[in-house]
Amino acid sequence: MLLHHLILDRVASHGSNTALVRSDETLTYADLAEQVSVAASGFSSLGLTAGERVAIYLNKRIECVVAYFSVSMAGGVFVPVNPVLKPAQVQHILNDCACTVLITTAAQAQGLEEALNGCRSLRHIVTIDDKQGDLTVPHVEKLDWSGFMTGGSGSRKFADRIDNDVAAILYTSGSTGKPKGVVLSHRNMTNGAVSVASYLENTADDTILAVLPFSFDAGFSQMTTGFSVGATIALMDYLLPRDVVKAVARHRATGLTGVPPLWNQLATLEWPEDAVNSLRYIANTGGAMPTATLNKLREKLPQTRPFLMYGLTESFRSTYLPPEELDNRPTSIGKAIPDAEILVVREDGSQCSPGEPGELVHRGALVSLGYWNDPERTAQRFRPVPQQMVELPFQEIAVWSGDTVVKDEEGFLYFVGRKDDMIKSSGYRISPTEVEEVIYNTGLVKECAAIGIPHKDLGQAVVIAAHSESSEENSDSKIMHACRTELPNFMVPQKIVWCDALPRNPNGKIDRRRLSEDLEGLFQDDLS
Repeated sequence: MLLHHLILDRVASHGSNTALVRSDETLTYADLAEQVSVAASGFSSLGLTAGERVAIYLNKRIECVVAYFSVSMAGGVFVPVNPVLKPAQVQHILNDCACTVLITTAAQAQGLEEALNGCRSLRHIVTIDDKQGDLTVPHVEKLDWSGFMTGGSGSRKFADRIDNDVAAILYTSGSTGKPKGVVLSHRNMTNGAVSVASYLENTADDTILAVLPFSFDAGFSQMTTGFSVGATIALMDYLLPRDVVKAVARHRATGLTGVPPLWNQLATLEWPEDAVNSLRYIANTGGAMPTATLNKLREKLPQTRPFLMYGLTESFRSTYLPPEELDNRPTSIGKAIPDAEILVVREDGSQCSPGEPGELVHRGALVSLGYWNDPERTAQRFRPVPQQMVELPFQEIAVWSGDTVVKDEEGFLYFVGRKDDMIKSSGYRISPTEVEEVIYNTGLVKECAAIGIPHKDLGQAVVIAAHSESSEENSDSKIMHACRTELPNFMVPQKIVWCDALPRNPNGKIDRRRLSEDLEGLFQDDLS
């Protein structure tokens, strides 16, 4: 099964169902399949060969979706590029994986002009709004979308591919260095879609509101999950959190997935009756959802089933917590999703006992093909499954997440922290999420992040960056009192810094690396 089959295979069973909605524009599965086929012919007419990379630098619109799946059909590899990235970042991605085609708008291309002149492999730019502008990139052919779609209408020669071939490269920021490209096969993406749809119990009756970027694996997964069952995907780029709530009501959305910073904001809003009644499930990914936030959401959405999920771009999705387990273990990330196995191991690869912290290792069909053109970092993260049978001539490769988790007696997993996010103070390893949980429970912050800052005596001092929309008298002292009451001394923060907003990375997560750099400069004198 190849990625574009998620659409083509729905035509017979759900051809008249609405596949995509964007504002007032809708497309059925039959219409979407036809547009994907025509666009695939357009790529064929450009001479796209098997495995060639096509960068797609667009916001969430129907042409964007058509581009992804038509590249797959034509035998190429698509590279989603987050539209919030700056020219230097876009240039890095295009050069890193040697993209030959760029799909974007005329205005975005104009803003990238200088960067595109430095993209050595680029041969074609297709602007979907049928405008060329004054773009000057001498070595590149410029096409408009309508010409591209009609120019290839007679060409149907596509490269033969199998499910283990590369389908996409998703760039993830990581904790150090420039973004690295995670290579995903057709098998990774289709198996992931089927697996997630099975535990979310998706059907053709669902309408999934897609608010996360498609360059983020969880964002793309929402779309493929819906397509695997013939559901409707409502595309949305939002400016304000309240716009998301309104869109849920307008589209009668049944499913919504977000990251913790978004849920923190949505939990403070009033939800109209239409939204409350339509939303069958919500799902969290990209970090632990604070218990206080989850409780607020459950109060506002009493009929909605919350799914807490954990995943890595390198393995697409790893675990989920069934909603019926929330009251028993609200801080758990659950168990392995269907078609995956999750191990908790010590540094020597032996399996940890219940209650013993260890590294989460993911094995199965969702393990990606590594990092594009980066064998060194691939070797660090993609390593043999621990304790395999020695009789096997070839070793199975797993993803060693770098995340520390604990498994309880019943096999449920609990996130402790990332190796590169962990704070080391007074000889102790401190999980930022454990400190943040106490602060969220005070109700005095809307968002917060615990960061380790170099300290001459402690190794690192715990510093809190916090944001609140309302000022309350003695907030600092109340937060510190809660921390001293609920945390051991070595975990109590040394400082609290109030921010107008916490910085985000392109996927909407709190940018801890940037926070660390900002806070380190701020407290260099009094904490060193």
